[in-house]
Amino acid sequence: MNTLRIWILSAAWIVAGLSTAYAEAVKDREGAVRQDRAALEKDERWVYNEVQRGFSEARRTGKPLLVVLRCVPCVACAGIDAQVLLQNSEITPLLDQFVCVRVINANALDLALFQFDFDLSFSTLFFNGDGTVYGRYGSWSHQKDAQDTTTAGFRRALEATLVLHQGYPGNRASLAGKQGVPTAYKTPVEIPELSGKYSLDLNWNGKVVPSCVHCHQIGDALRLSYRNKKQPIPADLIWPTPAPETIGLVLAEDQVARVTSTLAGSPAAQAGLQSGDEIVTLAGQPLVSIADVSWILHRAPESGSLAMGVRRGTGTKALDLTLPAGWRSHSDISRRVGTWGMRGMASGGMVLEDLTDAERDQRGLGTGDLALRVKYVGEYGKHAAAKKAGFQKDDVIVELDGAKGRVGEGEMIGRLLQQHVPDEQVKASVLRGQQRIELTLPMQ
Repeated sequence: MNTLRIWILSAAWIVAGLSTAYAEAVKDREGAVRQDRAALEKDERWVYNEVQRGFSEARRTGKPLLVVLRCVPCVACAGIDAQVLLQNSEITPLLDQFVCVRVINANALDLALFQFDFDLSFSTLFFNGDGTVYGRYGSWSHQKDAQDTTTAGFRRALEATLVLHQGYPGNRASLAGKQGVPTAYKTPVEIPELSGKYSLDLNWNGKVVPSCVHCHQIGDALRLSYRNKKQPIPADLIWPTPAPETIGLVLAEDQVARVTSTLAGSPAAQAGLQSGDEIVTLAGQPLVSIADVSWILHRAPESGSLAMGVRRGTGTKALDLTLPAGWRSHSDISRRVGTWGMRGMASGGMVLEDLTDAERDQRGLGTGDLALRVKYVGEYGKHAAAKKAGFQKDDVIVELDGAKGRVGEGEMIGRLLQQHVPDEQVKASVLRGQQRIELTLPMQ
């Protein structure tokens, strides 16, 4: 049994034996990283942790380039990761048509090229050898369920990318919106909040894991760079790569962009999308996966219209998706690892959840009122600020910074980050049992 096969069996055992909490890590993080390298650095298919070598090979062979970014110590996405590495997987014939690169740390990523959902533990970008991005793949279904081994959606993304590659460079203009936008820093280690703490290379001769920049640290560092300068954090860093559900759109996980349903009254429903529709293009961009939809929403305006090309039955339709002002703030960021840092900045380390209508009725609160229950109160460092200010688990916040209208945790965090800077104080009213208490929440 070869080393790669042993590694995959080990990964499967880890997945089966641990909780599905997406942020959980394996017990021996250092060992996991070194085992990954030992299994794959000489593998015939995978170029290991050398992006430029992958681009060179793609140019030499004329194949498209597939770059998997994988946080090895993280349990999340271990199921699909193991499937992608299997030599006899159903996607193996498709992988053979790509130059495949595996990247396990973000230290030296070219941030102008690698723009994706930094909170995922397994992401894929598809390139032409000249650096043109064909598309992106990343699954929150796999992120939430480490045991999920399904590869149907990934297979669809591979197939769609190969079609785009066959049409290149004739389709170059349609790919313009998929390219990264200019960034202030070339690599993550140049961001002030990471500079001096990490180098471009991993420390294989010492402790590897502490020398690794994790993808989520990029978003953390960028947000902190604004916060340290007492500037509002941009909306696309607070609510990054919005899920299609943000606009009331549910897409099938095993397809590129097939509509399963739309939420009544939502932008998706108002655009005329129907169950069974295939979204072929959005904002003029051809799609390879649901992650492409999230990327387009990530770069979308704060309000405006996006053109859609939709296949319905045997015909096609042109539809317009209208994004109302404030649409982005409805994105659910509660499960994102990047939200932890923002909770420290805005809510003093509290995890908040909106009361259901039934729970509101029991407490005599209206359906349109602010009612955020304190689900958890942090205990250490900046995440202990709310506890020190007197907030307790199961408190219900009914007024915060003068706001009394119903919003979720993510929207409230965004408001506080954009309207307040560190060292300011925000007044809050909470219900503790039948008692109403006035508290002050420090911004950090």
